[in-house]
Amino acid sequence: MKDLMGMMKQAKEMQAKMAGLQEEIAGITVTGQAGGGVVSVTLTGKGELQAVAIDPSLLKPEEKDIVEDLVMAAHNDAKGKLDAAIQEKTQELTAGLQLPPGMSLPF
Repeated sequence: MKDLMGMMKQAKEMQAKMAGLQEEIAGITVTGQAGGGVVSVTLTGKGELQAVAIDPSLLKPEEKDIVEDLVMAAHNDAKGKLDAAIQEKTQELTAGLQLPPGMSLPF
């Protein structure tokens, strides 16, 4: 019974830490770039696109396809950075937590 109470306490603490982590992640902002920095996009911790910046040298009608590809590449770069930041924060939170084999957070 003592182990169950300890597990319940640990679960409650983890729930509070996860809520804090979610708030912290929501405050993260990452910027991804493509084309050597001529295109950049900024994402929030929730993955929402916050800003797009395109160097004026790319704004030529005949380069429309290139610009579209660079925007997608910059978005993917930012998303990768966001995923890495979230994983890092989650690992910090779960450090020392004894989870059963095969179980990870977030569930």
